[in-house]
Amino acid sequence: MKFSTRVRALPLGLLAVVTVVALSALFARDPLWDAATFENLLEVSLRRPAGYLLLAPISNVLDTLTLLSLRQHIALLATILVCYAIWWWFFGRAQLAELPPNRRALREIARIGVGLVVVIGVYVVGMIVPRPMAGIEAATDIIVIDFHAHTKFSHDGRPDWRPEDVRAWHRAAGFDVAYVTDHRTFEGARDAWANNPLSAGTATVLLPGIEVVWRGEHVNVLDADRMFRGLLTETLRDIDEKALTIASTLPGNEPVLIETFPGDLSKVVTAAGPGTGGIRAIEIIDGAPQGLGQTRRERARILHLADSTNLALVAGSNHHGWGHTAAGWTLMFLPQWRAATPEQLSAGISKNIRGGGRTSTRVVERYVADTETGIALPLTVPLVAWGMLRTLSNDERIVWLAWTAALYLMWRFRRARLNRTAER
Repeated sequence: MKFSTRVRALPLGLLAVVTVVALSALFARDPLWDAATFENLLEVSLRRPAGYLLLAPISNVLDTLTLLSLRQHIALLATILVCYAIWWWFFGRAQLAELPPNRRALREIARIGVGLVVVIGVYVVGMIVPRPMAGIEAATDIIVIDFHAHTKFSHDGRPDWRPEDVRAWHRAAGFDVAYVTDHRTFEGARDAWANNPLSAGTATVLLPGIEVVWRGEHVNVLDADRMFRGLLTETLRDIDEKALTIASTLPGNEPVLIETFPGDLSKVVTAAGPGTGGIRAIEIIDGAPQGLGQTRRERARILHLADSTNLALVAGSNHHGWGHTAAGWTLMFLPQWRAATPEQLSAGISKNIRGGGRTSTRVVERYVADTETGIALPLTVPLVAWGMLRTLSNDERIVWLAWTAALYLMWRFRRARLNRTAER
């Protein structure tokens, strides 16, 4: 058989995957970058465990799906519908025409139903089914922090998401510290604190916080239960304005408030300096779909606000137990943090934010093509897919090609069996 004939016999999907994966290696980029400058980072790297690599095509696709914003999810579903409409116009309706009239509607309903089941199934697998996680690795004196996490005790948390599940998730993602910031309760934070290690370097530390409302905006308050009792109203929904003013009068000991997203930047009230109450840090990444979208669209405004008012930039997973991918990590230089107790660690982090402001942190972001606005939004699927392939490591590319070869062999085997059956 001639080479050209053999090539024509290959499935088009196989050729497309092999070509695009190989081509993307010529335009490879790092999967991590600085969320403020978009520069590559030398002090961190993305760790991919063996299980993650073996499942590379699944791992990469589900990670990317988890990191899509709300608009990008809508664009993805719209693209699927458009592709189906195009296929139906050129191929599907001709197939229906060959069926009896009373079976055409049933066939079309079956097609749509199967498609919905597949799409929903992929989302459910991505959100619930446990799988190996990619995590960050940082230099020795750099501590990796998540300032926004939830447990089952939040009204919107996964019902079985215990504090120890939060600890395990963050450990797998490479976090050294995570703040448990449930809504209207300290129950999850207290349970988490009770199981903390004696020294921070031995396991992921969970520190207490709470997500509340202040002047119409959702903010996280660090150490609200252990250090700043009486700061909130009786319902634990809002900050007591008078209590905040009193608690902030001692310079160097003010409550640390973090602006979260989605939010309204025009309503952010920043601290005016030592001895004053107000926002001292702001999320530049929020891992929830709506938060991801807003922090990407308004990145320039967030940076301007942080630079002009000396706010620390932080990342919040805003994780409620759904998904197995971290969108960003907060880095903080804290010498000898591994030997610190949870109390010392908590005090050190807050002290750095109060004293260092904008220079106290650096935020690492997992790269995903930004298609939030303009003509890029309807092109979300090809742009995001291409961006995902560009961030593959050499090992991941090899696994992608191996999976493609295995699927091809399975296709050839099935085709050979069908041919033998037809000959009989």
